[in-house]
Amino acid sequence: MKVSEAVATRRSVRAFTDQPVERAILTRILEKAQRSPSGGNTQPWHGIVLTGEPMQALFDRIAEEFPKGRAAHKPEYDIYPPELDGAYEQRRFGVGEDMYGALDIAREDKGKRLEWFARNFRAFGAPVLMLVHTPKYMGPPQWSDIGMWLQTVALLLREEGLDSCFQEAWAVYSPQIREVVDIPEDHIFFCGMAIGYRDEDAAVNRFDVKRAGLDESVRFEGWGA
Repeated sequence: MKVSEAVATRRSVRAFTDQPVERAILTRILEKAQRSPSGGNTQPWHGIVLTGEPMQALFDRIAEEFPKGRAAHKPEYDIYPPELDGAYEQRRFGVGEDMYGALDIAREDKGKRLEWFARNFRAFGAPVLMLVHTPKYMGPPQWSDIGMWLQTVALLLREEGLDSCFQEAWAVYSPQIREVVDIPEDHIFFCGMAIGYRDEDAAVNRFDVKRAGLDESVRFEGWGA
């Protein structure tokens, strides 16, 4: 698969088949991803790759917390800036509405929307969940490195016929995750990453995810007409 094909076909997959993922494939992908860019070669990314009973134990623990609603949420960082507005907030809101539209869940149907949101915490049926963390003293440049590593992993997954979903939603349950998974106390928990084989027939994997035009993100200078 060409890099351009991997980029074009990668998306946040929210419905997976139950086909297992071989550890050898993930090892190969993660070894290749170690070549991701990293400022000063710090390589600040750390991952814990769960499947089977350890993953189920995490799901069960979070299932105990989910009915408590936001009272149980204790993220270690702001998943979105409190002041997010304008086009950024419109894009965030828009993709959510497009997703629920593909699922035929009306805005006023809060129950079904909550039920769907709960699937986040079962990794959307994926057989693998990677949890990502980094030392607390790492700053924005190192978090940028982690993002480049995650994108590299995602593209290499596509090369192997696999898919993924970056899940910052897991961050709201950081303390509960730490009860089940051994994350160093001096590290901050960042996100989960669901990994598996895409359910090609699921509507949630087929709706169009709109992207901003290049003119909204990039300005060229010194190039003439």
